[in-house]
Amino acid sequence: MSPSNPSGRDVLRESVGGQRRDVALGSLLGSGHQLGEALVPVLIGVVIDRAVTKSDTGALVLWLGVLAVVYVGLALSWRFGAWSGDRSAARAEHALRIALVRRVLHPGGGAEEGRLPGALANIATEDAKRVGAVNMAVMYGISALVGILTTAVVLLRTSVTLGLVVLLGTPVLLWLGHLLSKPLETRSATEQERAAHASAVAADLVAGLRILKGIGGESTAIARYRTTSRDSLQATLKAARAQAFQSGMVLTLTGCLIAVVALVGGRLAAQGTISLGQLVSAVGLALFLLGPLQVLAWVNAGLAQGRASATRIAEVLATPHTVTAGDRILAQPVRGAVRLTGVSHGGLREVDLDIASGELLGVVATDPAHATDLLRCLARRADPDSGTVELDGVALRDLDPAELRTAMLVAEHDADLFEGTVRDNVTAVAPGSADPEPAMAAAGVAQVAETLPDGEDTAVGERGRSLSGGQRQRVALARALAADRPVLVVHDPTTAVDAVTEAGIASGIREIRKGRTTVLVTTSPALLSVTDRVVLLDDGRVTDTAPHADLIARHETYRTAVLA
Repeated sequence: MSPSNPSGRDVLRESVGGQRRDVALGSLLGSGHQLGEALVPVLIGVVIDRAVTKSDTGALVLWLGVLAVVYVGLALSWRFGAWSGDRSAARAEHALRIALVRRVLHPGGGAEEGRLPGALANIATEDAKRVGAVNMAVMYGISALVGILTTAVVLLRTSVTLGLVVLLGTPVLLWLGHLLSKPLETRSATEQERAAHASAVAADLVAGLRILKGIGGESTAIARYRTTSRDSLQATLKAARAQAFQSGMVLTLTGCLIAVVALVGGRLAAQGTISLGQLVSAVGLALFLLGPLQVLAWVNAGLAQGRASATRIAEVLATPHTVTAGDRILAQPVRGAVRLTGVSHGGLREVDLDIASGELLGVVATDPAHATDLLRCLARRADPDSGTVELDGVALRDLDPAELRTAMLVAEHDADLFEGTVRDNVTAVAPGSADPEPAMAAAGVAQVAETLPDGEDTAVGERGRSLSGGQRQRVALARALAADRPVLVVHDPTTAVDAVTEAGIASGIREIRKGRTTVLVTTSPALLSVTDRVVLLDDGRVTDTAPHADLIARHETYRTAVLA
């Protein structure tokens, strides 16, 4: 999307403008189809006047041949015009999806704030589809207008009165259709919001299904989803009623216009102003008008839904970034020295901390929320409210988040796995030439592979649900280790593994990360025992720092946090 802060109109303009060639081609061919359809009753009238009434066999054959050519032309125009329109809609939908995914995955973040993943998925699918369909609506709308204009011109040549009925009646009908589409636009927006919320709740419940079963919360979860789904259903029914009302009213008004055309044409024929063939043509054209006018009613509905969806897409695309890119770059090679000076963020209060290059540091936070706040600052998912975080003397806020993450990896506790094999997950972010085996051995993935049917090539289901909690943790840790970043921050990587495995992983981390900066944010004694020193965060402040054994001996708060 070209504008930095796009509106719904910008989204629609870009969606149609980006596919202008296909839309133009589809409109041209669609117009050819409508022109052919309008010519059919005209040619039938010509056949009646020049061949049937005069019993001229040669003229009959000639004009029937012309009619056959017109039929072939309009059929081919329809086929290739519809193909071009469908292609423009599919490409526009794809482009919107890419733009949304790019925005959601942008290193600056922000798009996911306040939105559940299911809601974002709904916007990237259903809303993108509706906006893409606007290309079809534009194509069909132009074609329908050409058909109406052709009908009006023919009727004007036949009778000024008939032509004026169509020329004056059609704009009034279009204006009324636009007015009738307003409630549909509003209700369509509500429908999509409720549907997105229901989808998000469903995805949330499926993700936590094991936990819900474990705590016996199925009935509460079902009740919650039933309420959300009922709200979505009500919004959908209201939108359907609005669309049905709009379509019904437009169809009624269209029928009135056609009836007026037929009535005026009949009176003119009775007065001898027009011939029998012209009357047949006029009635045929009046009946033909039903098609393009119905198309315009559908176009109005499609545009109303497209505008509502475009607004929702624009809201995501226009969401401000949580962090912005700075203009400084890191010196190469990255040494990995990290410094926090007076950092306050969330629950953190004036945190001062120096992490030497190549140090293996443990961080124990008595409040898990403070650990999360620290990770957000180190990962630069948010900038501190005050103070600075530096890497090799460069403030993180002065760096591009994408460049920062090539030097510093923050591995969250609840990191997800992806569909693919165990090995694919481990090597997902590893350098191309790197050997993943040391990382897999350090994280204990070799033991996991021994229990799986196809070893490292065993397929992993969505979010790793085919693996146990401990197996998922080990694969996620191996992925972080295989990334081989100069600075690695790991949060509680062994909470779901047994003590023996945890001790092996602790030794593996120390061995594989030797000479590179590593921060273990954890309360695990096994992991803390292999660190060079441990920092104690209590009440959001650094209250002590020393080797693990020394803190155990002299600090009651530390013993409670680590050994309780």
